[in-house]
Amino acid sequence: MTGDATGEGPTISRGAEAALRRVDWWGFPALLKERDPKSYRPKALDDRLRRERTRTEARLLVDARRLGVRTPILYDIDLARHRLILEELPGPTFRELLEDPAVAPEALLRAVRAFGTALGRLHAGGISHGDLTSSNVLFPEGVEGPPALLDLSMGSRSAGIEELGIDLHLVEEDLKALHGRSEGLVRAFHEGYLAGNPSGEKDVRARARAIKGRVRYA
Repeated sequence: MTGDATGEGPTISRGAEAALRRVDWWGFPALLKERDPKSYRPKALDDRLRRERTRTEARLLVDARRLGVRTPILYDIDLARHRLILEELPGPTFRELLEDPAVAPEALLRAVRAFGTALGRLHAGGISHGDLTSSNVLFPEGVEGPPALLDLSMGSRSAGIEELGIDLHLVEEDLKALHGRSEGLVRAFHEGYLAGNPSGEKDVRARARAIKGRVRYA
């Protein structure tokens, strides 16, 4: 790190791999993401895995922004302590928009289409998200603004068609589970995805359908 975060607050979120804390980063509200040690792994292996995943996530955040996909700005990285300092973005998650009855149907369609375009751009650049739940998509400017993708720690910089298909399948399943009028939303999402990934859309959608079939009959 080039400097230390100050005013570290309590843990606000803890996932399977990492914890998030609010911090002040040179006057900017930020999040400190630190990967937890795993006692069931040998220490040398654990250190290596946490370091590699921290580095991969940092690269994916930067690469996604180069593709025109909004992500939190990466302020700093500390590989020795398996830490990232990230921009703290405001706004509702995609899940919150889907579950909010006050959101106008047309506005929701536009938001879903914009999300599809963002994911399409990511995939067109060869990047998968790896954990694309409705809680890992944020709308910092609200329903009318562009989406931001969060937590790319499980993604890949050289994703194959299976990984891209899984991303697409997860979004489709979330839409169907969280909204009563999912058919129109799925259609809007596919329209946006086609705009973002015109050359790869057909193959990725075909793989997503194959994944859905495997899951259904597993």
